[in-house]
Amino acid sequence: MRSSWPKVVAVVELIASEPPAHLEPADLAGLRILVAGVCVTGRSAALHLASFGADVLACDDAEVAAADLEAAGVRVHGGGCEVELLEGRQLLVVAPGLPERHPLIQAALAGGVPVWSDVELGARLARAPLVGVTGTNGKSTTVELAAAMLSASGLRTVAAGNLGLPLIDAVLARQAPQALVVELSSFQLRFCHSLHLVAGAWLNFAPDHLDWHPDLSAYAEAKARIWANQTLEDWSLYAADDPVVASHAVHATGTPVPFGVGRVPLGGLGVEAGIALSRIEGHEGPLWRAAALRLPGRHNLANALAASGLALALGAHPAAMTRAVAAFRASPHRLATVAEVAGVTFVDDSKATNPHAAARALGAFQRVVWIAGGRNKRLAFDELAAEASSRLVGVVLLGEAADELASALERGGYDGPMARAASMGEAVTVAFSLAEKGDTVLLAPACASFDMFSSYAERGEAFSAAVARLAGRRRGGGLSAKS
Repeated sequence: MRSSWPKVVAVVELIASEPPAHLEPADLAGLRILVAGVCVTGRSAALHLASFGADVLACDDAEVAAADLEAAGVRVHGGGCEVELLEGRQLLVVAPGLPERHPLIQAALAGGVPVWSDVELGARLARAPLVGVTGTNGKSTTVELAAAMLSASGLRTVAAGNLGLPLIDAVLARQAPQALVVELSSFQLRFCHSLHLVAGAWLNFAPDHLDWHPDLSAYAEAKARIWANQTLEDWSLYAADDPVVASHAVHATGTPVPFGVGRVPLGGLGVEAGIALSRIEGHEGPLWRAAALRLPGRHNLANALAASGLALALGAHPAAMTRAVAAFRASPHRLATVAEVAGVTFVDDSKATNPHAAARALGAFQRVVWIAGGRNKRLAFDELAAEASSRLVGVVLLGEAADELASALERGGYDGPMARAASMGEAVTVAFSLAEKGDTVLLAPACASFDMFSSYAERGEAFSAAVARLAGRRRGGGLSAKS
């Protein structure tokens, strides 16, 4: 590869300008762009960029369906994101699936080619105000609840980003949104440069994604970018009881807004006498009753406080927030109750793909038969196992990390029943056999799903289907009754 690529003047200066410039679609016409990773977000970016008149080349490390891309004028290179594809490209847009260490990203950084996440592209084009959420866990719930609060307040609001809808799709929707609530992964934040949030919430921090980031410090630094480009008029919402988050909040350029489930901090959000309260200047007063929130666990109460801060920043009304909290239900695969069979409750938290999330899920119940396992992300299970042992009445392990989890549980002092399963169906059947009336069978894998399933959603659906089959056998008399 040549060490110096041709320098293009107008558009390249615009995309590299300081402070970062807002872009119109026409500004990107003629720009030679490489889009790396063409699943959901990358595919959306490539299609939009081609519609703007950009010269778009798309690549993926896997073979991809390319008919829609090619029909839109995108050239597609499947089966590998080789460094040579950067030749002559003026911008690299990367999908979240490509880790920072990928040779293509490293070559672009070394060669002076701007690297943008799909969120950076969407943020450059956005006209509506944005609020956003990051954190190791709880992002989707917080985003969805904040969006519900804003919608209940009469604002045309769209939830976008890492939870499913690409930000660029939301920004360019035919009916323009009046407010955008964005879920932001560390992958996306790592390559954001111009993202400006009226309010940005960092929920928590725990080891995760060491298969993507070089180390925990880099992971935390990427998360902290949620507060980049803020001014004192903006709100930097942070979990007051999380030492890593709080230490980074000291350096945020927005107005610090702490939140936590205890006494309401000055200038922040908290809960007193069962009432969620705000002491944010200009927004003081009660917001909603904690008992109205039908999501289990103290962590979800903290998530709801963060959502309230985001909504208040864009003008939500407390009465509307109260209605939104009362109506809100857990999304699929996030501590969602699937069914009760013979007095045993089955809960799907397939979204718990790391030990921190699994610990929070386990902490929401008193007696648990735990279904766990999958593909480890270079994370340790010892702290989780030690904390969980007192609540566990049975464990069923499956997937690549089963042996690691079993060893951690033994070191943590767990000496109860522990079984292995070769499939989700077997895991549900065995878990039911270990449970007593009043117990909870909890799917909280603490691992990624990619050893056995294509996504955490597919894993959760397999759990729900297995529970439905179990219930059917119960009705048919195929299983003995629980006493």
